[in-house]
Amino acid sequence: MNAWMRAARTGVSALRLAWERLESGVAFNPLSSALMADPYPIYARLRAKDPVHRLRLVNGWLLTRYEDVDLVLRDYRRFSNNMADSTSHRTGLITLLDYDPPDHTRLRSLVSQAFTPRAIRRLQPRVSALADDLVRQAAREGSEFDLMATVAYPLPVRVIAEVLGVPASDLGLFERWSNQIALNVEPIVSDAGVERIRQAGRELEEYFEVILRDRRRNPREDMISALLAAEDAGDRLSHRELIMTLILLLVAGNETTRNLIGNGMLALLEHPEQFERLRRRPEQMESAIDELLRFDPPVQLDSRTALTDGEFGGRRIRKGQILITSIGAANRDPAAFERPDALDIGRSGKSHLSFGRGIHYCLGASLAVREAKAAFTSILRRFPTLRLAAAPTRRKQAVLRGLAELRVRTDAAPS
Repeated sequence: MNAWMRAARTGVSALRLAWERLESGVAFNPLSSALMADPYPIYARLRAKDPVHRLRLVNGWLLTRYEDVDLVLRDYRRFSNNMADSTSHRTGLITLLDYDPPDHTRLRSLVSQAFTPRAIRRLQPRVSALADDLVRQAAREGSEFDLMATVAYPLPVRVIAEVLGVPASDLGLFERWSNQIALNVEPIVSDAGVERIRQAGRELEEYFEVILRDRRRNPREDMISALLAAEDAGDRLSHRELIMTLILLLVAGNETTRNLIGNGMLALLEHPEQFERLRRRPEQMESAIDELLRFDPPVQLDSRTALTDGEFGGRRIRKGQILITSIGAANRDPAAFERPDALDIGRSGKSHLSFGRGIHYCLGASLAVREAKAAFTSILRRFPTLRLAAAPTRRKQAVLRGLAELRVRTDAAPS
């Protein structure tokens, strides 16, 4: 059981949060309904009152300033990605995200051979065609539909299924497995939740075992075959590493892009002047996607473990303590971004931190952006009068921020 869960189980969480509040005037509760609904006012208070904030639910710190988050994400020599008390260690689903160099260097070098810029560019026509097809299908549902179910979820999972070379007919299975395994990055997961993650992991592992046996006999032009063949100075992925990499690619490739499309469309719909600006000026699409990633990032929090004693932001950090970097807070830091709470699709200047930094920068960032670009382009072109039909429903997660449902309405007749 990880530290967050132990604190919740022992019934002392309220007392520890009160302790935090007395020390600094503010507290951080990752299970707060207010945090999950709208974390940004909470981040702003933390950043203003106590930017290097002592957490009392765990032996750690929360960082909310851009420069601090940027530094920790880059500095793998002082801050480890191997979180021994994390949910992933409880479930046994250890992936590339949990390694430090030299293991991380070796694994990323092998996996990146299947993510070359040329390979991603080759996918663009197919990604655009899939987006257009899904948006056409959504239009057939009538004047009101759920944008998450019709576009935001199926697009990335179909893309990653095609990239890996697995049947798109298994989308229902992928959705169930992905929803469960995505909880692997959350800070607080119950024992029952851990078992559901393990079960989903076992089922997905069995699924990939069948695919791998086939690809060893009959290689194809897909990523699974490429990973089987990937070689770096005579080094190959072990069988276990290969399975964990495939699970990571399927889940991460789905979850973050789904959240990017959902969060991004909600932001545009809540800022109709920006929606209209982008519709009329589609050449701003790439800067718009950067801004949407900054404004409401799919991944809100990332964690590291201090490898040495030292000082950080004027506070004494001890070896073994957790540092939680708030990407969502850093992306709204007024020291880094002018008018940080405003959505401006033409914004320039500092880059967002939504894909991470340094050696752990998201391997699939380019693919995620291409998918989002295809989705937004097709949606805005076909639905110029799109608007919210109901209040959106948020998924109850602190790390992966996304929507369960986004019901929209349009006056446009299907074309």
